[in-house]
Amino acid sequence: MRSSYEEGDNPDGGEQIAEAAENLLSKLNLKIDSEEQYGILIYVAGAVTALWISAALVSSIDSLPVFPKVMEVVGLGFTIWFSTRYLIFKENRDELFTKLNELKEKILGPSNK
Repeated sequence: MRSSYEEGDNPDGGEQIAEAAENLLSKLNLKIDSEEQYGILIYVAGAVTALWISAALVSSIDSLPVFPKVMEVVGLGFTIWFSTRYLIFKENRDELFTKLNELKEKILGPSNK
């Protein structure tokens, strides 16, 4: 019986992944020191932990019988308010686009035209 892997193939592909990551970093000209690796690892672990906790919190809140319906009403109310405030009349749409452009310039910096 023949295996699904050929001679010399690595079933877990760990070396290939490490080599691909190293090639990507060399192409991007990034050097990661061992001290930076620990910091990155801590941030990634913290992000995963925060995501897990927030998912558990949302799941527990969602299990309350009244809360999801209340949030639907709040979302519907906000959608109606936003639509009537910014989307119906042209002057209000122009105001919204002006605010969005100002926010974009604050985040990305002024555009060089």
